[in-house]
Amino acid sequence: MRAIVTGGVGFVGTNLIKRLIKDGDTVVSLDNYSTGKKENEQKGCKYERCDLADTVDLSPFMKDVDVIFHLAALARIQPSLKDPTKCLANNFNGTLNTLEFARKENIKVVYAGSSSMHHGLYGSPYAWSKYGGEELCRLYSSVYNLNTAICRFYNVYGPHHLREGAYATVIGIFEELYRNDSPLTITSDGEQRRDFTHIDDIVDGLIRCSKQNFKAEEFELGRGVNHSINELADMFGENHPRNYLPKRLGEYDTTLCTDKKAEEILGWKPTKNLKEYIIQFKESWKK
Repeated sequence: MRAIVTGGVGFVGTNLIKRLIKDGDTVVSLDNYSTGKKENEQKGCKYERCDLADTVDLSPFMKDVDVIFHLAALARIQPSLKDPTKCLANNFNGTLNTLEFARKENIKVVYAGSSSMHHGLYGSPYAWSKYGGEELCRLYSSVYNLNTAICRFYNVYGPHHLREGAYATVIGIFEELYRNDSPLTITSDGEQRRDFTHIDDIVDGLIRCSKQNFKAEEFELGRGVNHSINELADMFGENHPRNYLPKRLGEYDTTLCTDKKAEEILGWKPTKNLKEYIIQFKESWKK
């Protein structure tokens, strides 16, 4: 398989590229390196610096493409609230340009959606931008018969997730604070619950989507089990210090994947356990 991965030096993109290379596929990464890291580059993949929001022709980067995994986006709710124009222009236009190129070349697209759409499309520019990308997939599949699949992620964690900065994941932040023996920062009362899904399971779902033809079919990729942030903190250590902060605008109380379509159609079943992951992290850190 010949694949383009947009956002290839980001968290999800890096892990996907690792799997594709392991499977013997030919891969090109397109990324503007705004949040992704150069140290994430993997041997066996060709890396190109590209801003998809401003690029309409991807043909110079790879010929005879079988599938585009469109992962590139400015993620996270809080940064989108601070700079909505940047989030909306990047995420919507990048998806539009990717789909338009795919239409011209008849290339399958697997789109990274977000479970944030279940908590109000107008709760944040990020949620709207990701749903807007879904609507573009539906448009291109309906009007142009383009093969597209939509994968909605639930609170992804694992190797290469960001530990610092505005785009860091909560588990990544906790890992960094734990390593520095600092209090774990928790917003609100910590009782908000999240369906944490390991990156290996997400990558497996993405690849399974690429093996079939769909017309904007939606797949929810979540573990199906959620934990409160306080429970997550307990996994790092019940006696580890904590620092509670005020509730932040745009955040929601609960994420939980209950949809079984991915299992029924793709044969996808998440296998990674959050508690086991954190135990392994703590053991590796002690070493």
